[in-house]
Amino acid sequence: LLYLFLVGIKALETGIKAFGSDFTDGLFETVANPIAGVFIGTLATVLVQSSSVTTSTIVGLVGAGSLSLELAVPMIMGANIGTTVTNTLASLGFLRRTKEFRLAFAGATMHDFFNVCNVAVMLPLELATGFLTKISEWLAELMTDLGMGGFAGGDTPIKTAVKAPVEVLEGVLEDLGANSDITGIMMLAFGMGLIFFALAFVTRNMRLVMAGRIERSINAVLMKGGGVSAILIGTVMTVLVQSSSITTSVLVPMIAAGVVTLRSAFPITLGANIGTTITALLASLATDSPAGLIIGLHHFLFNAIGVAVWYSIPTLRNIPIALAQRLAALAEVRKSVVVVYVVGGFIVIPIIGILVLQ
Repeated sequence: LLYLFLVGIKALETGIKAFGSDFTDGLFETVANPIAGVFIGTLATVLVQSSSVTTSTIVGLVGAGSLSLELAVPMIMGANIGTTVTNTLASLGFLRRTKEFRLAFAGATMHDFFNVCNVAVMLPLELATGFLTKISEWLAELMTDLGMGGFAGGDTPIKTAVKAPVEVLEGVLEDLGANSDITGIMMLAFGMGLIFFALAFVTRNMRLVMAGRIERSINAVLMKGGGVSAILIGTVMTVLVQSSSITTSVLVPMIAAGVVTLRSAFPITLGANIGTTITALLASLATDSPAGLIIGLHHFLFNAIGVAVWYSIPTLRNIPIALAQRLAALAEVRKSVVVVYVVGGFIVIPIIGILVLQ
């Protein structure tokens, strides 16, 4: 399934290139505003219900040279916000049980507030200094020097194996007389189909294997006090199941039942944020350009540095939790707040933002 995922990324990259530079330049020339990029990343992730699909697609676009790093960075940040809608929706299962709903909704939305706060701080810093991009470029160059060419645009047996079926499909389309536009459309459809298929089944299979283990591991870590170890378990579990939504959604019923407190669950949620970045790094294995690795590293650094800063300072750590508790208290009294928050925050505001800012 991971092999099919990489083939999908390669097909996506090939399909974008088939359209030519004029098409790709026109596709993104109206999205020069970084805030619009955040909204695009958010909305795209909400629509496909997977930040992994969004980030891997962005890596493919960057690797194909059709999306600049400057535009990809805010889109990646927006994907972080969009992915939180899944566990927020999971909390709605407790809507008729008032006390449990308040805890569940707070447990879900503290992830939302953390990602929004992190973007609000890190995006202006990145735009002003470019520090995340500079570190990512340095790491990508270091990995190349260390011979890790598979992650930095070099030719490896993995890339050779990934290219083979894509080249066969290209050859078949050429034999059938397909022009560049038809080839591009077919490659894009084939690539996106494989990406969705592979990630869906990887996530499904790993959930079946790991679901019980996730809950046992979370309980074991929390019995020892949580903290940094809770961040690590959240990271590892998310890497294993290839979905931060699974990790965080498992927490929601545990919080609702009172088995886990908000403050104990928070570091696990932060760990899930770090673990979800593995998908973009895997996707960079299939790209020909080092830029694909750079944006994958950028995603990891954005999440990891954000977690380190927000969790290490108690005052900052309390902000997402406090905001989530206040929203949950309001939602407990007025259920309409839930609809306004989910639909308005994750769909209406991003759409308006894209239309106004592009």
